[in-house]
Amino acid sequence: MSEQIKLSKISTRAPKGIDKDETKGKTLAILQELDELQNLMFAERKHALLVVIQGMDASGKDGLIKDVFGSLNPQGVKVQSFKTPTEEEAAHDFLWRIHKNTPEKGMIQLFNRSHYEDVLITRVHGWCDDKTAKRRIDAINNFEQLLEENATHVIKLYLHVSHEEQRKRLEERLEIPRKMWKYNQSDLAESELWEAYMKYYETVFKKCDSVPWHIIPADQNWYKSYLVATIIRDTLRAFKMEYPELKE
Repeated sequence: MSEQIKLSKISTRAPKGIDKDETKGKTLAILQELDELQNLMFAERKHALLVVIQGMDASGKDGLIKDVFGSLNPQGVKVQSFKTPTEEEAAHDFLWRIHKNTPEKGMIQLFNRSHYEDVLITRVHGWCDDKTAKRRIDAINNFEQLLEENATHVIKLYLHVSHEEQRKRLEERLEIPRKMWKYNQSDLAESELWEAYMKYYETVFKKCDSVPWHIIPADQNWYKSYLVATIIRDTLRAFKMEYPELKE
């Protein structure tokens, strides 16, 4: 089991001395390499990549998907968002809707929120008791291990935004026209439950550890994108892929 992560002790910003413009330039170079690596993975079809993106409201999940994956070949990237389960989904086990959206070999699948909502928001609001949560955590660990054993590599990202920055971004949705479509009246109410969310996220980091978590400082979008692009690039590099030979 992983050591306990305390989010309050982890910075939500880039380290001092990191140059913004220089980092943006590095990100562009990484994205160019990612384009080639994704094309190689799509051609070889021996590996799949599942990227789980978690974070509080306004932590920048949508923006991250656009900034890091938006320039890749759309034939090889899929995005799935998970909201309140539909009637059909609720009639199955909680992982049913998740498993059917995992990627086939050659594909990158992005989860904008995920199976972790079933041990996060459900616990914050008391919809899931401790006994049920433990069973779900065990199921999640086994599920992710199953994926890893079948050539689906899982990357888990937590976008670590500060409470102050979150409140600022939520308020912008009331003031800036191009952001108003994101406004949800419940977001501010959920923000008031910050401490409870932090508690259960820290529990998830400790107990859902069959695949490690990446805690991504998310107050500055340019630094967040750089870190995530680097993680994805390094992961695909490690596959040591080759283009298939021409079939005669």
